[in-house]
Amino acid sequence: MKKLFIALSVLVSSACVIAQESKVKLHSHNDYQQTLPFWNAYTNGLESIEIDLVLVDGKLYVAHEKQTMHEHRTIENLYLKPLVQAQELAIGKGNKVQFLLDLKSNAKASLEVLVPVLEKYKDFIEEHQVAFVLSGSKPDADYFKTLPTYIKIDHQKLDKLEDSQMWDRVAMVSLSFRDFSVWNGKGRMVEAERQAVQQIIDKVHAMGKPIRFWATPDGKTAWKAFMDMGIDYINTDKPYEVKKYMDHLPNYIYTNAQSTAVYKPTFKSDDKNSKIKNVILLIGDGNGLTQISAAALANGGDLTMLQLKQMGLIKTQAADDFTTDSAAGGTAIATGEKSYNRSIGMSMQRKPLENMTELLSKYDFSTAVLTTDEVIGATPSAFYAHQLDRDDNSLIAKDLLNSEIDVFVGGGKKAFKDVAIDEVFTLLGSVDQIGNSTADKVGVFLAEAGLPGVINGRDDVLARATKETISFLQAKDKPFFMLVEGAKIDSYGHFNNTGGIVTEGIDFDKAVAEAIKFADKDGQTLVVVTADHETGGFAIPQGNVEKGFIEGDFISNDHSGAMVPIFAYGPKSSEFRGVYENNEVFHKIIKLLKIKQK
Repeated sequence: MKKLFIALSVLVSSACVIAQESKVKLHSHNDYQQTLPFWNAYTNGLESIEIDLVLVDGKLYVAHEKQTMHEHRTIENLYLKPLVQAQELAIGKGNKVQFLLDLKSNAKASLEVLVPVLEKYKDFIEEHQVAFVLSGSKPDADYFKTLPTYIKIDHQKLDKLEDSQMWDRVAMVSLSFRDFSVWNGKGRMVEAERQAVQQIIDKVHAMGKPIRFWATPDGKTAWKAFMDMGIDYINTDKPYEVKKYMDHLPNYIYTNAQSTAVYKPTFKSDDKNSKIKNVILLIGDGNGLTQISAAALANGGDLTMLQLKQMGLIKTQAADDFTTDSAAGGTAIATGEKSYNRSIGMSMQRKPLENMTELLSKYDFSTAVLTTDEVIGATPSAFYAHQLDRDDNSLIAKDLLNSEIDVFVGGGKKAFKDVAIDEVFTLLGSVDQIGNSTADKVGVFLAEAGLPGVINGRDDVLARATKETISFLQAKDKPFFMLVEGAKIDSYGHFNNTGGIVTEGIDFDKAVAEAIKFADKDGQTLVVVTADHETGGFAIPQGNVEKGFIEGDFISNDHSGAMVPIFAYGPKSSEFRGVYENNEVFHKIIKLLKIKQK
């Protein structure tokens, strides 16, 4: 598939998650133990930074105890001076920050040393609304009231302070998570414990204060759970990792608002030892097992393709690389020979390979190529073109003009400005006109360049094009071969966008349904559904089938070397069971059609 490496502006459908994301703050637990204290937390936008302070011989040191202190590791050197420097150099986002000061020594004695240091920065503290929140050892109320108002309290009880002046200076309520739950962040919290924690959160919020738990699990599952529960400050020892997770989360989560009906096949012709007249090959570009799972689980738990009984796995490696691109993947499936990445229908020796449409045309087959990519994209063009590089757009466009294709549907009209495409194909204004056309060859350009995604408003044009093209080809009273590509599953894998993957996967399955419906009526049609590769190293750590909610995760923004599923339906469909190389798909189809390559 032709990749569109552009930034997408995608609306996040879950308003509650947006609200939570804007509300939640991150707390760098024992920040001084980080490899890079202050800077790691601050440049990653953490709003709360924890510092332990030990008083030794009249001087405060940043340390947990006397044995771990270092002469120059003071709050001024590690935090105050760097904070001023960060503001002066406009480093970070200029976010407001609070320092949680865990006083390990006598509170009053420690504060008598600390306050004069802080007062040196009074103007800066007030201008930038820096807060210092006392945790650990605390002074009595009378002494505390004499301290500067930028010094606050970390309250560690569930009882509201009766002294309103003191209560007003409570910055947050901090409690031990282990007092309410033993959850380690793996799997799901026991419901009784979850409810107990939620009640504590709600109680603190009812008191008008934010809440933080210490001794919490520290990983993605826990961070998401704490966000959903409304914890205001998430405690972490992983500032970079948690901030990266939070920043990416809007693209990683999606709630599918409307499920699509699943077609239930009759199986009358499935795996029967009868003649195959037609073949419909559907390729979901980048559509690995997890992509299919995400689409199914967001669609009420099912898809049409998951009704099929004959299935296997195909290996996707290119001839010259562990990880294939769509050009080499498409070429392997279209020609039966593995080739190099970027190859469009060319061998390793840079010679043209006969593709499926060329071979079948010799046996009086009609052929069609449909895609939600540009027509000159890597996957569709592998079924009609022969070029050394997938980016040879003008040459690929000319190959379509000279191809054996009877129907094409896709984007990319601008690539044909110097190609007299209308002298060979009757160009129609809509896919809905294809079925009733009596022209010899027809084409529909869906866009000047690439198509928008379903998530950005595209309708079910691929399914309609599939249905209409079947009608057009069937009217010719000849056997036919169709390639149908759901192209943008791959695009959204590159963009690491779960919503795009889910919606494109469901959209692709609508086209699968049209193919299966026809196969049931016809009884002589073989339907094969697969992918050229997996994209993104996609995973789905959590979700909710009833709500159509999916959270995704990614290991990259590129293709992976994972095997991909293959499904088959119709006569002799069990031929596609097992595990085999991607180029074997071609040979299996040709074998079942009883066609010999010359």
